Amino acid sequence: MAKPKIIGITGGMGGGKSTFSNILRSMGYAVYDSDIAAKLLQNENPEVKRKIVELFGNDIYTSDGLNRKLLADMVFNSPELLAELNKIVHPAVFADFKKWTKLNANEKFLFVESALLFSSDLYLYTDFNITVTAPENVRIRRIMKRDKLNLKQAKARISNQLPEEENIAKADLVIYSDDKINLTEESVEEALEKLFLHI
Repeated sequence: MAKPKIIGITGGMGGGKSTFSNILRSMGYAVYDSDIAAKLLQNENPEVKRKIVELFGNDIYTSDGLNRKLLADMVFNSPELLAELNKIVHPAVFADFKKWTKLNANEKFLFVESALLFSSDLYLYTDFNITVTAPENVRIRRIMKRDKLNLKQAKARISNQLPEEENIAKADLVIYSDDKINLTEESVEEALEKLFLHI
């Protein structure tokens, strides 16, 4: 049996990649969410937890788990700390992703959603990559509404990600999702038709 083709889905915060991924799931495709996996590993993987405590101190975890607000406040104001956190989390996510691909080896296509697809080594595992994006002003507005942030906070979060121009330049297919173009099952099917022509 041939190995599944692995398709990466990326794009900056507020660009629409999660909406795209959710539509794929509703269509029956298997999609690995790197962000959700990272959150689970940060709370459940003993080695990951130990290293995070070493880096940020005991207060970073509460009885409810990782204090995400405190973590966000710390790393989004420090590129150095964010880089150190990524060194802890990325290898654990890669290992988990490899296990997931083996569990889904009977699928023809597997999708992996990751905001850090091109700024990590995850893209080395993909056969084809899609960037889902929107104009920066639209993305900022979506982030402010979704995460209840002010303008300065939303811009700071975006500035810590790979520039959207790079996500677009490195992608095999770019899908735009702004106030005039809504992601629907029909538009995703059209994107997949383009995709399958190249695989």
